[in-house]
Amino acid sequence: MATGADVRDILELGGPEGDAASGTISKKDIINPDKKKSKKSSETLTFKRPEGMHREVYALLYSDKKDAPPLLPSDTGQGYRTVKAKLGSKKVRPWKWMPFTNPARKDGAMFFHWRRAAEEGKDYPFARFNKTVQVPVYSEQEYQLYLHDDAWTKAETDHLFDLSRRFDLRFVVIHDRYDHQQFKKRSVEDLKERYYHICAKLANVRAVPGTDLKIPVFDAGHERRRKEQLERLYNRTPEQVAEEEYLLQELRKIEARKKEREKRSQDLQKLITAADTTAEQRRTERKAPKKKLPQKKEAEKPAVPETAGIKFPDFKSAGVTLRSQRMKLPSSVGQKKIKALEQMLLELGVELSPTPTEELVHMFNELRSDLVLLYELKQACANCEYELQMLRHRHEALARAGVLGGPTTPASGPAPAPPEPAVSEPGLGSDPSKDAIIDVVGAPLTPNSRKRRESASSSSSVKKAKKP
Repeated sequence: MATGADVRDILELGGPEGDAASGTISKKDIINPDKKKSKKSSETLTFKRPEGMHREVYALLYSDKKDAPPLLPSDTGQGYRTVKAKLGSKKVRPWKWMPFTNPARKDGAMFFHWRRAAEEGKDYPFARFNKTVQVPVYSEQEYQLYLHDDAWTKAETDHLFDLSRRFDLRFVVIHDRYDHQQFKKRSVEDLKERYYHICAKLANVRAVPGTDLKIPVFDAGHERRRKEQLERLYNRTPEQVAEEEYLLQELRKIEARKKEREKRSQDLQKLITAADTTAEQRRTERKAPKKKLPQKKEAEKPAVPETAGIKFPDFKSAGVTLRSQRMKLPSSVGQKKIKALEQMLLELGVELSPTPTEELVHMFNELRSDLVLLYELKQACANCEYELQMLRHRHEALARAGVLGGPTTPASGPAPAPPEPAVSEPGLGSDPSKDAIIDVVGAPLTPNSRKRRESASSSSSVKKAKKP
């Protein structure tokens, strides 16, 4: 005999665990079997939104009620595409082969085309797109009073306006169809100037007082110069084009060097200001009484630029901190400055990690900040001396070449290094005077020269700091 579990298995019913264990079938299981199936399938096909994905993006993929999106594009019956054409039950409108004329044509030509029978006798619909230019018309009296010109006859003016109406102010076509045998030979600019001059005169004469005039203006001189410049630009030789490109490249180099020089001067000015501010601060602290020293520090703290030495972080957070943490160099100090600072401290006989008492920490940080500031000043001074030496040498080279036109003056100071050979552009020929004049602005330094100069400046700054 079949049990309830067998019946449930045959009908593919899934109920609660209690019913399955007892083997009984409820009335709801037999009446609504599909609802339970859909509920079960919806529970198994739930997908969780990945972390980091927005809700709107996840909703575009699929929802909880649908299956996962297919890997390949598929065409289903759902969507905007319709399988069958929805034809109405109305009768088809009849079409008829009928003649028509275009109102835009003046020759009365007759044409034929298919058209709906209900539109028979109507005007040609595309005739409204035939737009014509309104060319002004003048009388004999107006011409004699306002439009008379010694360089133009009335017959020539009438011929110009007739061609303007025929060809809709296409002045290139007008110039091509102009009767140069009967009349004087005119250019396109002459035709335009005469036409717009007459239009402006007629607009001024026929204008109603108190209305805003829209007077056409044509500058024939500007148009002639523009075409002349275009012709010159088009007729350039390859050598001229290459020379212009070379000059543009040199101009970009000059501008880049100028910006770099301005930036270096600003950095140098910041360093000088920082050194003066630090010296003034030390002088004020020495003159101030010892009891009021901390109050003076908080009340009258001068504004020191960020480039002044080292800016140590302040530990003001809650919790236990070690005093030795204040002596750690910040990450903004590069490895090169750290090595130079350690070398200078060793030369001065100062320990790299002294006992972190309150007074020692404060004085040790100030000493390192002053040493870094001194290192930057020495480096900036070495850069300026090197650039001054290079400019002196270039000045001497130009004076010897006779480019400057003045007598050669011996440069004071150490003997400069030999000049670098001027590199000429390919295809332009060597022009030493032009290259020398352009390079006077200041040539960029090579990486090797920068490294040699920086190493020399660091060693010199250490030796000078060691001296009393």
